[in-house]
Amino acid sequence: MNPSLPEDLPTLQAGDPSGRTALVFHGGGGPQTVAPIVGHLGATMHASAPTHPGWEGTARPEDIASIRDLASAYLARLLADGEHGVVLIGSSIGGWIALEMAVQAAADERYAGVIGAVIDIDGVGAVVEGEPVADFFALDARGLAEAAWHDPDRGYRDPAQLTDEQRAVQLSNGRTMAAVAGGSMSDPTLLDRLATIAVLTLVVFGESDGIVTPAYGRAVAAAVPGAEFHVVPAAGHLPHLEAPAATWAVLDPFLAAH
Repeated sequence: MNPSLPEDLPTLQAGDPSGRTALVFHGGGGPQTVAPIVGHLGATMHASAPTHPGWEGTARPEDIASIRDLASAYLARLLADGEHGVVLIGSSIGGWIALEMAVQAAADERYAGVIGAVIDIDGVGAVVEGEPVADFFALDARGLAEAAWHDPDRGYRDPAQLTDEQRAVQLSNGRTMAAVAGGSMSDPTLLDRLATIAVLTLVVFGESDGIVTPAYGRAVAAAVPGAEFHVVPAAGHLPHLEAPAATWAVLDPFLAAH
């Protein structure tokens, strides 16, 4: 029995519902971090970004206790909705979810044709020798900005300026991420399993990412048959926020060609 998603997950959407589907997965920072991707893709596709269960105060079912569970739940929802040729786009742990979905789909004939392509943007999840994932949970607000942004001043959020509600949501999101992604934000089996992915894959990394480096991203791309790899200059862990024009210049040709 597949883990199941709550029926009422909040979802950001843009574009014509009859168009090709792009399913956009956010990272630890929540759905607002991928809102620009949804808005950009809405011009040519039907883009949607669900809030993962447990983020932003939503409920997390007990049977969603890992990234594998979450990937299984999203795959089951796509199948139930009759989707075909979906483009999965994930940022940070969202990239991990997208890759895990592609691995699971390749192993189960029920999902043949459901996924059309994968775009992994600075995704975590793999264990790459010599390129550890930064200890996200040990970073304070300034340390996180230094690791995640090319221009740390743009990414720094002074904790003293947060409202009690914002602080509570931030803490809750962190607890959910630790529960689902684990303290290391990685799965030691993932890198080897990427060899089974059977759909077109693009891996995009910000040049200045200190959460997972471009060398890490290159190793992930090398593990996926036929995957493309691109670096976005003057950007960190969230290139679509820090250098959107340069990020679209990588994503758009890939989507147009495939």
